[in-house]
Amino acid sequence: MNIWIIGASSGIGAALHEQLLQAGHQVYTASRRPALLQSAGHLRWDAASGQTPDTSFLPAVLHGLVYCPGSINLKPFIRLSAEDFLKDYRVNVLGAVASLQAAHRHLKAAQSEGGASVVLYSTVAVGMGMSAHASVAAAKGGVEGLCRSVAAEWASSNIRVNAIAPSLTDTPLAGNLLATPEKREASSKRHPLGRVGTAQELASITKFLLSPEASWMSGQILHADGGMSSLKML
Repeated sequence: MNIWIIGASSGIGAALHEQLLQAGHQVYTASRRPALLQSAGHLRWDAASGQTPDTSFLPAVLHGLVYCPGSINLKPFIRLSAEDFLKDYRVNVLGAVASLQAAHRHLKAAQSEGGASVVLYSTVAVGMGMSAHASVAAAKGGVEGLCRSVAAEWASSNIRVNAIAPSLTDTPLAGNLLATPEKREASSKRHPLGRVGTAQELASITKFLLSPEASWMSGQILHADGGMSSLKML
């Protein structure tokens, strides 16, 4: 399969890149920095730029698109500025919008080959209501709405669109939240399964959503969060 990963230079995107290469797929990448692993084609692109990515380097048929860029801007609501909200919205929502629109014809071309799959990322904070998460939760709530709406529009072209809503995952983006053993322990204790997630785990779930094994799933928000959103421990 031909898969385009946007944000493959670190974290979940880098882990997914590695897993897909090991499975024999052709991986194309886009990010501000070069991908850590060799790709079939790379585009230097900033998701917050407001520009539409150039897809001329992609193959005519694209079987999957994964949009990984995100943000963690945790502040008390009263300290968040309008620009804070706009910055998170640009990265999480408008960057995804530009990517999906640019890739649509490539994804639609896979209809005769079993269709295509798009994977976006939300956050556990959308459904739970967590303090200091107002800006990122508002933006990721937009991602969930975008996921369902585009899934409905593109179903007739056999393009599936799903999203994953993780809790805290051990990636460079979350570095400050896990910077000390004390912070890591406190974060781990907030999860019923007793630890934070890993980039490899989220990449594996993404790989499943891209695969034919998930061919009857679309418009879904998968909660990969160590049980945080659905379990209450006594």
